[in-house]
Formats: sequence, C-alpha cells, structure tokens
Amino acid sequence: RQGSELSGWAMGRWTYEGIDLNHNFADLNTALWDAEDNDLVPHEFPNHYIPIPEYYTFANATVAPETRAVIDWMQRYPFVLSANLHGGELVVTYPFDMTRTYWKAQELTPTADDGVFRWLATVYATSNLAMASEERRLCHYDDFIRFGNIINGANWHTVPGSMNDFSYLHTNCFEITVELSCDKFPHASELPAEWENNRESLLLYMEQVGDG
Repeated sequence: RQGSELSGWAMGRWTYEGIDLNHNFADLNTALWDAEDNDLVPHEFPNHYIPIPEYYTFANATVAPETRAVIDWMQRYPFVLSANLHGGELVVTYPFDMTRTYWKAQELTPTADDGVFRWLATVYATSNLAMASEERRLCHYDDFIRFGNIINGANWHTVPGSMNDFSYLHTNCFEITVELSCDKFPHASELPAEWENNRESLLLYMEQVGDG
C-alpha cells in the first residue's frame, strides 16, 4: 500500500510481539571482545563455538519464538555456509555486523576470517546481474559501487544481535547478508526479473562449499 520503495527499512522485521528479528540473536561479540581484551582467549574463553549466555535461555528473555526455532535448527544441522536475504538496497555485507566500539554507529570490524568473507561476498556481488550491470544506479545515497558492491556490515551500520554474527561465533557457519534489490517489496510483476538477477549468484555462492 505504501509503495515498493516507500515502506521504510524496518518494515516486515517486527513480530506481532514487537520484537525486531534482525537484532534478536544473542550478542556473542561483546563477550568475545571482552575476553580478548583480558587475554582470556583461547585458553579460558573460546573464540569459536561460543556458548549462548545463560540469560538468553531464560523463559522470560525477549527472544522471539521464530528466533528460538532458527537457533534450534542451526544446532541440529552443521551448516557451513548461509546467506541472509534482505531487500531495500543492492549490496552484500559480511561480518562482523556489530561495531567493536560500542558507541560507534559505523566502524570497520573484520573477523579473523575477513579474507574468506570478502571472497564469499565478492562471488555473489560480481555474479549478480543487477549489481554487475553497467547501468547500475545508486539505490539511495550510499555508493557501494566503488567498493565492488560489498561492505563489512559494521562499517555500514552496527547491528547488535545479528544472525550473521551469531552463526559465525556460535556454530562456525559463514553467513553473509544479501540486499537483493533497491525495492524492499518488489511488485509481483518484477519477481521473475529479480529471480534472474540472483539465480546465478545463488548457485555460485552455494558452490563455494565445495571450493573451500
């Protein structure tokens, strides 16, 4: 009803209970960085397969049932590669999504596997027809074209409790976020073109499991 480009960034992310699913996973970043600052990693605090904090498991914790279901799913299956599909921009972001300096809204915050994440993001971005097009235009005001249509998530905007960071730190699954289209909610008539834009990049991205 509001138009495909006029609905706002957070539209569709909030549950009926008012929980933003984009920020609802356990913040494992802060615990890791605190441990690193205190020289506790890796002998006293792990830097991978980090356990979920006890407070997050309480029945009264503000955790959506959808989030709990996804975590259960991730713990049952040893996923190694994942993509989080969003809309409203044309760019591929990679962890960390949360800035290390807690008061900064933007800050380059790479993981120890930054090279791998940059490769995965580049594989998707360079094979995506819309991102690779010579007629590529800016969606809004951020010029991601000069960065090859990829960016460190925290260097764009900080997202505490993201699924990408949680997947990486809790399960060792490498997950990126793909912003599929300038339109957050494309019209039905545009969906076949959106599929063609992303078909090859989705296939090439999945093939990286075998190439890794």
